[in-house]
Amino acid sequence: MGIIHNTVRKLFAKKQAPEPSEIDALRHELRKQYHSFRLLLNANNRALEIMAELEQALKGEQPFGMTFVRSRCTAIAVNVFQMIEKLKHLAPNKYGDLSTIFKEIKEHIDQLLTLQTHVADNRLVVPMSAIDKNMSDLVGSKMANLGEVKNNLNLNIPEGFAITTAAYQRFIEHNDLRPEINRRFQTADLEDMESLFTLSAGIQNLISVSQIPQNLENEIMEAWWQTEEKAGFEITAALRSSAMGEDEAGSSFAGMHLSELNVSADYVLDAYKEILASKYSLPAITYRLKKGFKDEDIVMCVGCMVMIDAVAGGVMYTRNPNNVHDDSIFINSAWGLPKAVVDGRVECDLFVVSRDAPPEIVHEDVRTKDKKFVCYPLEGVCRLDLNEEDGAQPSLTHEQIRQLAELAVTIEDHYAVPQDIEWAIDYHGSINILQSRPLRQRESQRLPIPDVLEGQTHEAVIVRKGITASPGAAYGSVFVIRREADILAFPEGAVLVAQQALPRWASLLVRASAVITEQGGVTGHLATVAREFGIPALFGVPRATQKMATGDPVTIDADSGIVYRGRIESLLSAPAPQANIMEGSPVYELLRQASEFIIPLTLLEPDSPDFKPGNAKTLHDITRFIHEKAVKEMFNFAADEDLSVLSSKQLFYKVPMQWWFLNLDDGFTGEIEGEYVNIESIASLPMLAYWEGFTAVPWEGPPPMDGKGLMSVFFQSTANTSLVLGRRSGFADRNYFMISRDYCSMNSRLGYHFTTMEALVNERTSENYIGFQFKGGAADIHRRSGRVRLVGEVLENCGFTVTVKEDTLKARLEGREKDYMLKRLKILGYLSLHTRQLDMIMSSPGKVKYYRNKIETDLETLFHISDD
Repeated sequence: MGIIHNTVRKLFAKKQAPEPSEIDALRHELRKQYHSFRLLLNANNRALEIMAELEQALKGEQPFGMTFVRSRCTAIAVNVFQMIEKLKHLAPNKYGDLSTIFKEIKEHIDQLLTLQTHVADNRLVVPMSAIDKNMSDLVGSKMANLGEVKNNLNLNIPEGFAITTAAYQRFIEHNDLRPEINRRFQTADLEDMESLFTLSAGIQNLISVSQIPQNLENEIMEAWWQTEEKAGFEITAALRSSAMGEDEAGSSFAGMHLSELNVSADYVLDAYKEILASKYSLPAITYRLKKGFKDEDIVMCVGCMVMIDAVAGGVMYTRNPNNVHDDSIFINSAWGLPKAVVDGRVECDLFVVSRDAPPEIVHEDVRTKDKKFVCYPLEGVCRLDLNEEDGAQPSLTHEQIRQLAELAVTIEDHYAVPQDIEWAIDYHGSINILQSRPLRQRESQRLPIPDVLEGQTHEAVIVRKGITASPGAAYGSVFVIRREADILAFPEGAVLVAQQALPRWASLLVRASAVITEQGGVTGHLATVAREFGIPALFGVPRATQKMATGDPVTIDADSGIVYRGRIESLLSAPAPQANIMEGSPVYELLRQASEFIIPLTLLEPDSPDFKPGNAKTLHDITRFIHEKAVKEMFNFAADEDLSVLSSKQLFYKVPMQWWFLNLDDGFTGEIEGEYVNIESIASLPMLAYWEGFTAVPWEGPPPMDGKGLMSVFFQSTANTSLVLGRRSGFADRNYFMISRDYCSMNSRLGYHFTTMEALVNERTSENYIGFQFKGGAADIHRRSGRVRLVGEVLENCGFTVTVKEDTLKARLEGREKDYMLKRLKILGYLSLHTRQLDMIMSSPGKVKYYRNKIETDLETLFHISDD
């Protein structure tokens, strides 16, 4: 804006009138300035919108990932940088400190966003005999827990080794995968399931075709031969994921990553890559997004252990996962490998055991198991069908149940927290522990069945039998899912109904309101994830996919094991308050830390001596400072006393009036010939709204003054020569508008009263604002101050933020919808005319009351304030 002021001074310092070409050049420059000003406002509002997004994200009501954090932080920085550049155009060489402060704040944010997990131990492979619980940073929590159970509790754990975090990072660096993975995440729509599906398939393929570094390949094969030597026979192995963060309290990653069973030496390297690639399976990606894990923090370790060809296997919980007050041990088992139990593919037996010594079996639920998984002789696993007689037999003897219960107590006592334990019994009768991780327990939400439901007919209840896999009640429309392709069509808030409780359905838990399956148990992977996400789940529901069809509205009461047709308000009327699902997660903590350099606002008062760039602590401070100064720089130009000459368009409203207009962009309906402009030719919405209020009610003239009022005016007029109407002064002839279609800057003198107003009003609510300043009067300071307090009270009742200092009033309103803002401009127009000379009567309470009532009545009659 300094460019314009310098040009104006040069033009009007000349003795002769400026040439038309010079005037045109100045008008052109002003339009360029206005364009910069509008771009600055756009950048400011975009930055504020993104800050609002960050504040909403920090409430933790919806999941978000690192792509969200990086993209929003980058976008804010870009917009703040644009604001700085535009302010430089408005006021060259005036606010140089801003760039330095911005750079310092941005560096703090960038440091947070680029923090990397560094592995201190560079071993690529570690034998099981050397692992304990303190090595989770190197081998992942799953393998660290198994090493602890083997080496410190001396329980049966298959021989094997861990392929470490250092090996994973070596693999990623060797193939230069990180930049490409980041690029694909940045360009994907993480809220669109089809986009996630494409992202998942692409990255998994990228990893599968990559090469294992030769030194890593050598170490894996050397560890394999050493394990085989310890076993004393030619082995096959189970390769299982052991990612960073996996199998920890609150983040089980249950079923998210791949396990490869009964793998031969010929296939171990390919199996290793397949498990690394499973980090980007669709369930794993959606799980990380929901739980707030940074992609780069989930480093994939892999455990390689001698394969146990199990006669029976399953999962046991050392306590009831759905009731923190129940310390019973829950054992789910099936014939063959435990895969059938954890994958939810078969009906499984349930045994509930007390913690007594010796343990007592307090409940048995033996199901008919129609299939089992067993190892092929050479490699791989197969599913075998069982005849009804064999399938109906208990998969565990009572002695085996008691042995498992004793192991459960031993492991829980060691870790001092409830445990989720996977186990397998080999053909020699030995129990092998395959996994032990913290068990997440939830408080049961079971409520008595409401009286209104006691009399429900048989037809109103769809299901009365099921296993509470995750407690709670929910309502939604059924969506029956039968194949993987159905994932893409699954709608938000639907009830997922499926035959099997497969881990792959976990990717839908970010959308589902509840889950119902025909098979599966409380210890399966899908049940575990449902409890983590707080999604009600009912498993083991006979013929669920036949009793319910896609689109059926149902209410599920997982605690009672009942599914009702329609919406049952009495079950849904008191939902538990939604927890912050992201709080404490790595992504959430990173956003919280970055937001400390973005969101807080400490530069609050523009009139304070501390309101300067050097005191800006956040990007919000910078935007606040720039916006305030940009408005001031635009308005300073409007204060140039020769603007009426530059604008050359004088308002003709019945007669020529002392108002001039400068069209910044599209403030007129078209080209205006001559020196006058009619009100009908003005297109500026804020100006027309102000003018409508200004002319709505004819002014009755000055209020009658008493003797003291008259003497006050006489004294002020002689003491302050700037107020003498016939005298040329810095306040004279300053009635003008700078306008565009949605912008207006006004500077006015009506008698002894000085008014400035600036407004931007359009359909973009976040951009809208009004600034208003009122000062002056002919009476003494006491009466003038009383008048601005009266005006301030009226404006506060109309939604403005008001500050009053002596006889000066400043009011501001922003962020409201278009119609609301235009009505407030009409109010300002009315007040600008009808409060002039009210300072004369401010010492008379009766007259003050009369004019206050008149103003309030007029505003309600004209503008219906009470309707807002």
